[in-house]
Amino acid sequence: MEQKIDEKDLAVLDVLKKHGEYTVRQISKRTALAPTTVHSRLKKLKKAGIIKKYTIEVDEKKLGKKLGAYILINADLKLLKEKHKTQYTLSEEIGKLSGVLGVDILVGETDLIAHVRVKDIDELDSVLLGKIQLLDGVASTKTMIIIH
Repeated sequence: MEQKIDEKDLAVLDVLKKHGEYTVRQISKRTALAPTTVHSRLKKLKKAGIIKKYTIEVDEKKLGKKLGAYILINADLKLLKEKHKTQYTLSEEIGKLSGVLGVDILVGETDLIAHVRVKDIDELDSVLLGKIQLLDGVASTKTMIIIH
């Protein structure tokens, strides 16, 4: 059954999307809702699975990871099937690799796209040629370097 979401829920979610570190009291002030209302809305949204988790956004550049890239990945569907793997499991494998910030499964000419952030071209080479391209089920890749 689909959870009913109203304007108060959307207001709480809007604040949390921008300020995940806020306390119930801070969300209350931003939304003009009582703290008890905010608390109960948060509980309801978590229970319904609308709020999956709380997380942080890290400035990777400040950690020395100055080179960003998107890697377009074409899967070898026949090999995946032989290995009893899916694009989902391949996506999970890639997502666990060091330097990979996220992986999405696509429809179209490309099967997956990985967002990578590394310190330099040598580390990108290590992630791409030494890890991603060696995974069972990866047929080909195309890398796009992020300049801004």
